[in-house]
Amino acid sequence: MWRSVASNALTLFIVVLVVAGGVLAWGRQQFTGPGPLAEPVCVKVEKGASLSAVSRALEAQGAVSDARIFRIGADYSGRAAGLKFGSYLVPAGASMAQVLDALTAGGQSTCGREVNFKIGVQAVEVVLRELDPGTNRYVEVVTFDPTQQAAPAEYLNAALDGDLRWQVTLAEGVTSWQVAEALKRAEFLTGSVAEVPAEGSLAPEGYEVAQGLGRAELIAQMQARQAQVLADLWAARADGLPYDTPEEALVMASIVEKETGIAGERRKVASVFINRLRQGMKLQTDPAVIYGVTKGQGVLGRGLRQSELRRETPYNTYVINGLPPTPIANPGRLSIEAALNPDVTKYLFFVADGSGGHVFAETLDEHNVNVAKWRAIEAQQGVTDGGGVQGN
Repeated sequence: MWRSVASNALTLFIVVLVVAGGVLAWGRQQFTGPGPLAEPVCVKVEKGASLSAVSRALEAQGAVSDARIFRIGADYSGRAAGLKFGSYLVPAGASMAQVLDALTAGGQSTCGREVNFKIGVQAVEVVLRELDPGTNRYVEVVTFDPTQQAAPAEYLNAALDGDLRWQVTLAEGVTSWQVAEALKRAEFLTGSVAEVPAEGSLAPEGYEVAQGLGRAELIAQMQARQAQVLADLWAARADGLPYDTPEEALVMASIVEKETGIAGERRKVASVFINRLRQGMKLQTDPAVIYGVTKGQGVLGRGLRQSELRRETPYNTYVINGLPPTPIANPGRLSIEAALNPDVTKYLFFVADGSGGHVFAETLDEHNVNVAKWRAIEAQQGVTDGGGVQGN
């Protein structure tokens, strides 16, 4: 009898082991196998949220099939306490293991809302965007100009979200005064701007920032990045350039930046001004004259007057020889590259061609023909400034 009991007990034990093994295998497959999501979703982990609360939210959103299995898997992997605050994009078909990876990896949120504070030459723009999980593209929610409009309620409500991401973007060609004034309007930053940064010293790029970052600290980041770009490109400059210091190259780069917005033209435009410097010709560039009038404090908003073209200022390149004393804007990397590695040409002139670009000439006669064509286009379009350099 005891032998029969022992045999039955052993059989039952084996059955239990088999069942347990089957359950474990099934649970492992549920945890690592494809998940139930048919479309991507954005999952948010609140600050201080428990694994239990997060797992239930995941199940409610359809991101996991069973909250209990997700919790058991998180416990078993030793990451139950490793949830990171933020919003995360969970792709269609993601396994529980992949969801857990996304929620515990840390770093920047991969979905949710973000604000881009854009400082442009013509205006400042605040854009609130939200990621559409279905297309993995950001959609604009609200846009406004903080210098002209009060912040809308939707933006103010979004700004209370601790998970909101912030970015400040400088457009190529903005002046340091424009940047300093715009940053004063960025209410998510702190501290003051003690003085306008040196012209040309700020790198026109996008900067990820934390809410509450000091304005002075952000400006220091912009200056450090521009200094590094200039140092790197100066080290790789072409031979025989008509300026001896990185600072002079930055002045040239700022002129190139203001003369053309077409990336493919920048090296050619730089070659014109470099050829003029080499031949002792005046640069005759309107953007420099305009900077002498405005001091970089905003846009002129009209054409230059003849009196302004004749007036002697340090920036009037129709009067002075060589480069102006400082940059006239903050040039981007491509313009600095153009100033330090220009095309090799014989061009001495250029003027607008009516398509957004410019036409270049080696001789004054060729240039005058091009100018006549542009004047005809001006008459048709009502344009008053074609850019470029004048004949002399």
